[in-house]
Amino acid sequence: MSELACLHAVVYGHVQGVNYRVATRRQAQSLGLVGWVRNQPDGSVEVVAEGARPRLQQLLNWLHVGPPSARVYEVHATWRDAESEFTHFTVRF
Repeated sequence: MSELACLHAVVYGHVQGVNYRVATRRQAQSLGLVGWVRNQPDGSVEVVAEGARPRLQQLLNWLHVGPPSARVYEVHATWRDAESEFTHFTVRF
């Protein structure tokens, strides 16, 4: 079984108003991950996801690109142990 982990990422660029959150939720769900995504007041998007580390790495790779209308300039990512606090992946407001 793969190691379970938690990814915390903050995505910078033109990532609000371009369906970034919805596309992130879709991508995370397709990878079997749980957690959430939300817009931040500074224009960034914050993501917290838990699951198998290889799947989280796939999500992180995707976050660097995002949906076609997004322009990602930078992604800050940190890793920690999973706490199993989520049951599904949601968009937070």
